[in-house]
Amino acid sequence: MRPLVCATAAALALSAFTAPAQAASSAYGYAWSDGKGHLRIVPKTATRLTRQGNVLHRLKTLSGAKELRLDYTGAAYARVTVACDLKETEGQVALDAKGLGRTACAPAHLRASLGRGPVPVRVEHRGGKATRVNEILVADWPGGRSATGTLKRVNDTTVVFATGGKKIKLGYSYSTVFYRTTARCGDGWLTGRPVNADRNGLGKKQCTWTDLTKALKGTRHPVLVKIDYTPGVDSLDQVWEVFGDA
Repeated sequence: MRPLVCATAAALALSAFTAPAQAASSAYGYAWSDGKGHLRIVPKTATRLTRQGNVLHRLKTLSGAKELRLDYTGAAYARVTVACDLKETEGQVALDAKGLGRTACAPAHLRASLGRGPVPVRVEHRGGKATRVNEILVADWPGGRSATGTLKRVNDTTVVFATGGKKIKLGYSYSTVFYRTTARCGDGWLTGRPVNADRNGLGKKQCTWTDLTKALKGTRHPVLVKIDYTPGVDSLDQVWEVFGDA
């Protein structure tokens, strides 16, 4: 019996020093796709308000908040739409009393949602993994801005925009418009003839977000651009290639 007693005592002693399970945390914000099975989100403050009988959220910048990158492949996902495969609410919403989406869906549906652009959510997470993601409805979508600066690729849906001594990480998707100075959408950055530029040197040839991805992959250094973007959401809405030093 003595070996059993010793083993039991050792197990109890070990359990006394075992670190407690990491507590779950939650964050509100705009989720962006960040590689296969991952999302990124900058936590924001969230205030609930009622509008036309629905609970909405007003999201604002949270001072000192750091971006989170989370694996969502095992997360429960709940949408504000009445069906998982809808792109829009189409006038019908599925919200609980706290304004959280309540239509139970799968991680594959979250992947599809992220593929369409930023998703306002409340996400519960632990140890770098999202455990639950609920869509929310935002009360006010922030207004857009225009700026000139340089753009540098991070990945196929993310860039860093630098202007006035500041750097902003921006996401983009199928809705992003890319105006080129090149003859063809698939040309390298500032290559090819004839030049499609206005008197200010801004590109005039309308192309797509996939053309932007391809063009940026061929660059080694930050490139000069004019952009329209949405602060808060950190969405890259339009990009103009700039010809020469115009």
